[in-house]
Amino acid sequence: MVTLKEINTIDELIDRVFSYNPDADFDLLRRAYMFSREAHQKQIRIEGSPYIEHPLAVASILTEMHLDTTTIAAGLLHDTVEDTPVTVDEIREFFGEDVSFLVDALTKLSRMEFKTSEEAYAENFRKMFLAMAKDLRVILIKFADRLHNMLTLEYLPETKRHRIARETQEIYAPLANRLGIGWLKTEFEDLGFKALMPEAYEDLVHKVAKKRDEQEGYLNEVVEIMHDKLTEMSIPGKIYGRIKHYYGIYQKMQRQKIPFEQIYDVFALRIITDTNANCYALLGLIHSLWTPVPGRFKDFIGAPKSNLYQSIHTTVIGPKGEKIEFQVRTEDMHRIAEEGIAAHWKYKEQGAVAKKDDKYFAWLRDIVSQSQKDTHNAKEFLETVKGTIFFDVVYALTPNGDVIELPYGSTPVDFAYSIHTAIGHQCTGARINGKIVPLRYTLRNGDTVEIMTTTGHHPSKDWLKFVKTHRARTRIKQWLKTKEREEAIEIGKGLVDKELRKHDLSPSLAKSKEILDIAKSYKINTYDDMFLSIGYGKVSPHQIVNKLVPEEEKTGKQPQKATKATEDRGIKIKGIDDIMFHRSKCCYPVPGEKVLGFVTRGRGVSIHTADCPNLDAVAVDKDRLVDVEWSTNSDMTYTVRISAYTLDKPGVLADLSVVISSENVNIHNIVSSATHEKRAYIDFTLEVKDKTQLDKLLKKITQVSGVIDVKRIKTA
Repeated sequence: MVTLKEINTIDELIDRVFSYNPDADFDLLRRAYMFSREAHQKQIRIEGSPYIEHPLAVASILTEMHLDTTTIAAGLLHDTVEDTPVTVDEIREFFGEDVSFLVDALTKLSRMEFKTSEEAYAENFRKMFLAMAKDLRVILIKFADRLHNMLTLEYLPETKRHRIARETQEIYAPLANRLGIGWLKTEFEDLGFKALMPEAYEDLVHKVAKKRDEQEGYLNEVVEIMHDKLTEMSIPGKIYGRIKHYYGIYQKMQRQKIPFEQIYDVFALRIITDTNANCYALLGLIHSLWTPVPGRFKDFIGAPKSNLYQSIHTTVIGPKGEKIEFQVRTEDMHRIAEEGIAAHWKYKEQGAVAKKDDKYFAWLRDIVSQSQKDTHNAKEFLETVKGTIFFDVVYALTPNGDVIELPYGSTPVDFAYSIHTAIGHQCTGARINGKIVPLRYTLRNGDTVEIMTTTGHHPSKDWLKFVKTHRARTRIKQWLKTKEREEAIEIGKGLVDKELRKHDLSPSLAKSKEILDIAKSYKINTYDDMFLSIGYGKVSPHQIVNKLVPEEEKTGKQPQKATKATEDRGIKIKGIDDIMFHRSKCCYPVPGEKVLGFVTRGRGVSIHTADCPNLDAVAVDKDRLVDVEWSTNSDMTYTVRISAYTLDKPGVLADLSVVISSENVNIHNIVSSATHEKRAYIDFTLEVKDKTQLDKLLKKITQVSGVIDVKRIKTA
């Protein structure tokens, strides 16, 4: 981990700023510190230290990024409005518009109230990205605040500690990486790793330290060889050994399913030189000394990463047959790799990125702008952002040689939509490096992609199964939604026409004022919306047309509304009459779980749990989702499936059956299978009353002798 230099006084903070910006507004910093100390004077942190130590630490971290005094002052003041009686107007009066904007933006992220934690989580990040798009200093202060909180995480309760650590790994670390702040990304990941998996973290720290002791002599030998060659060839360069960060090593172990002992690139050598030409000269020198490992060479100088990172990476078979990784870069490249956005920040005190660097951060404004158009709630927005910037990337080329950056795992369809929506819609095939490939083909770095199109061709719903980019997914869904809407309207028109003819009524009534007035009683305001609701099955044509039929022509009783019928069967479907429904077999919802309905074609409403992943796959059109809730009928039972993972020994099945029966749960079916390790899977299909009964049963099953694990099966 990076060791941060601790600052305990405002004088030490000012000395740090003076070291990189002698012309800074030091009076602003002193005033901000005194104001913050006064505001927080009666507060202490959870571990018992004076609260002022936190804003001072945040300001100290901001100086590590060499930021301007406006940002540092806002760091000193960032909690005053949230945690004390101080107002934004007071901050504006004493410290000016820029500081007050930053403090206000950070305060708003903390003061929002929501119905659910999931909603709060998503909305917080939506607000943060909107504020970032206006002034990137917001996220830099948020980074510093989060880093100091992570460094003092051990004082929090375990649940809160884990939530913050997971949020840091999932959001803050990838975002720091996207902004190019390498050391901060590493800090966030390692601190999160330490909090979430302390035993695995400590074990890895111990193993890395041991390996470092073992390989120190070897690394010194390689460094000496390189140093002599640099001197011989008169190439300037500094050679450093580096240890890959712990979470990166852990991820590689998990990804490749290998133990630590098989990780060969725990250590790497970094050579920093003066020019691009010498970077390539050094690459040639390294490859002349040792054999390069195929597939382990990456040139991020010729094709920089989207976060501005530049370097050459290569792995070779070094002395004694040991693999060793080299990174070669210039001083400027190294500064950008570590400092990222801060290295391009030309604030002085103007509060803006230098114009020549502005293009590097246009991605943020584009994401926010496009996401606001394409998404309708905070959760969708967060998924959009995560899918857009939190990824490993591949770099593909157009036939003209333009570089297109895409998420790892992208396909020719993603590439096509990144060029233009029309090209994506009309995409029928692709040539990669001159060879025709399937549209599912996974792009690789350096692929030259030629998209083949056909006028009049349209997207396929199957594309949603393999596209990776938010842009492609959104455009495909938009087209499918429009197409489905048109088809549903036509189906609705046909059903209304059929119902009118059934009662010997004129088809012209389908567009009459009378029928529209009837539709409005169902809160439908236009003809197209009426036909759409009928086409989707939300309203039956009989409900509409029947009210046009003269009373003397009606025979028998009016059909009972299905709302009552559905209540009798344990389900209430809001706003829909006369429609059948069924519980989905992909998630088997039971009373006590939040549920949603999806209007299918021909099978009525399919009832899913609200968190069922299949809802995302089927609900291209949100208009087909309907609110559903359980009725209070307590006499019904519901099918669920559970799987017990057990020791393969006599008596386990009998014991499980006894426990299940003791809870008054009916066993509908049993399927068991043994494994090679003297283990068995026993799957039960059961009839339960609700989630409470199911949860109680699962808990009892875990206590049965021989049971290793038990879980609910949510796939058909």
